Amino acid sequence: MSYEGRSEEVDLEKYPNAKALVERCKDFFAETDDLTPGRDLEAYLNENYGPGNPIYEDLCKYCKIGLEEGWCANIEMDGPKYRRSKIKLPSAETRFFSLTTVYMESQEEYSGQYHKHPYGEINCVVQIDKTAELKGMQGWQSAGWTSPGAGTHHYPQVMFVVAIEKASLTGIGPERSSGGLVLLARR
Repeated sequence: MSYEGRSEEVDLEKYPNAKALVERCKDFFAETDDLTPGRDLEAYLNENYGPGNPIYEDLCKYCKIGLEEGWCANIEMDGPKYRRSKIKLPSAETRFFSLTTVYMESQEEYSGQYHKHPYGEINCVVQIDKTAELKGMQGWQSAGWTSPGAGTHHYPQVMFVVAIEKASLTGIGPERSSGGLVLLARR
């Protein structure tokens, strides 16, 4: 299954937990809609919506369930170590945010596909392995948030020490490292 050129989103009626993820994202957007992606938003989200916050914990929970159910990050970009899925395309319902999940797995630093953030991006970093980190524009981030500002661009990078536009993991056996998942929101 190829990701490029695909415009369909996850079937929310078929996957009630995907629908629950979208609903929880809508709660998040209602609270953060007027905030601008970038360094200040990243700090704000990590302070106010980081691990332990009910919205953050629910987003992580639904993403992990989605991996088990097969609708989250299910389209291979570079084999099983780099996968994506479009959960929800931009619409009035989501305040014109799109929702994408991205799974990246590696025992060494790994770079995904180069991309730009014309309007910025909000990334919810979901750790499958507690050592997983996503390299944001401000540096490495474990559980929490990154938020590249408008006009930024990069190759997303992840790092796992042990064998995730305005602004997205299965149980793996001990012979392989676990990964991280990112829930992206962008306009």
